[in-house]
Amino acid sequence: MTGVQGFLDQLGARKQLDAEPSWIAARRQAGAARFEAVGFPNRKNEEWKYTDVSAIAKQQFALTDNADFDRAQLDAMMLEIDAYRMVFVDGVFSAELSSLDGLEGDVSVEPLSQALASNHEAVGGALGRLNNVDFSAFSALNAAFTAEGAIVRIGRRVALDKPVYLLFVSRKQDAPIMTHPRVIIEAGSQSEATIIEHYIGEEGAANLTNVVSELFVEKAAHLVHYKLQEASTQEFHIASVHIEQARDSHYRSFNLNLGGSIARNDLVAELNDENAVCDYYGLFFGRGRQHMDNHTKVHHNAPRTYSNENYKGILDDRARGVFNGLVHIKRDAQQVRGYQNNANLLLSDRAEIDTKPELLIYADDVLCSHGTTTGQLDERAVFAMRARGLDEAMARGLLTLAFAGEVLDSVNEPNIALRVERAVAGKLPDRFNLQDLVEAQDA
Repeated sequence: MTGVQGFLDQLGARKQLDAEPSWIAARRQAGAARFEAVGFPNRKNEEWKYTDVSAIAKQQFALTDNADFDRAQLDAMMLEIDAYRMVFVDGVFSAELSSLDGLEGDVSVEPLSQALASNHEAVGGALGRLNNVDFSAFSALNAAFTAEGAIVRIGRRVALDKPVYLLFVSRKQDAPIMTHPRVIIEAGSQSEATIIEHYIGEEGAANLTNVVSELFVEKAAHLVHYKLQEASTQEFHIASVHIEQARDSHYRSFNLNLGGSIARNDLVAELNDENAVCDYYGLFFGRGRQHMDNHTKVHHNAPRTYSNENYKGILDDRARGVFNGLVHIKRDAQQVRGYQNNANLLLSDRAEIDTKPELLIYADDVLCSHGTTTGQLDERAVFAMRARGLDEAMARGLLTLAFAGEVLDSVNEPNIALRVERAVAGKLPDRFNLQDLVEAQDA
């Protein structure tokens, strides 16, 4: 059975976790009840006006408890980066493929299932605090199925020596699989850390990933958060990221989307005290019939808070992009600065973008701006490149990568930037070659 009832039937058949606390069961019931009441969103819902999820509703997804995966294949798929690594295969934690050796001091990185079994009261204080069942139908669905994910806690004044790498692998299966990971990040006061969420799928995988991440950035903490999405072009990826920031905190988000048949990202930041700073950097690249939807919100809830947002979209073939960004400045939140920009590059006459930057301001002493541009490659620039000896494909490739580079230049993890550049280059015309481009630039 498909549709809402099909998902609820899977919940009824789900194997319960051993020693699962009663409050988790109550959360499941609340999530299931909310999902049953609202159903899948449709285009009458303003938040989903341009994104049709009927293909998800029509599909019949199964659950799995199998985390078997070839280590050599994993090595070929994951980032080449020195990090504390947790690996999930179709939503199931794999201790064998993970590497958490060397963690010391007031830092803990553990799977959600383990945290629930050992100290579920501490988890209960954070789980669902920022994202509850009322946020969206997919949040309710995640609450109903929450069983696994990652809990990362960085203690007060801890500067983590290397990133925490959360790798979610999606396999090609005989029947499509659904996963509902939950990620909780707690950055203690005056701490510094980098978190990498990486979602990648085998070619031909047709699964659903429905993830909710909740991030707590305490006083004067600095948190850099990368979300790299490389699902197969037949997969569905729905993600909600919610951030709560305290005084003098700094949060930087890099939301990099390359895969998925339908990819939807919701980012919501709550700047709750003075001198909280939030930076959003985003890049999405779609081709074929990919659909990529980014909804971002920054709520300036206190005076003297600051945000900056720069999102870039590159669309080819018949791909479609959506960007809806809101900067909300509440009453009496004076001396706020909030900037937002969305620029889009269409490589095909059939590609589409729907963009809607918004400012909602209830204070009078603020400095804010927003803007959006959409266009194609400048033919004069292409001509200038060709006059320097580059063929047309390479000239267009160079200009496309330069457009993406305005976001990637801010990435402080070279292997992530290179991964995205190579992925973008691989989706450009066949005659384009990244190595040739590098040599041409150096000449």
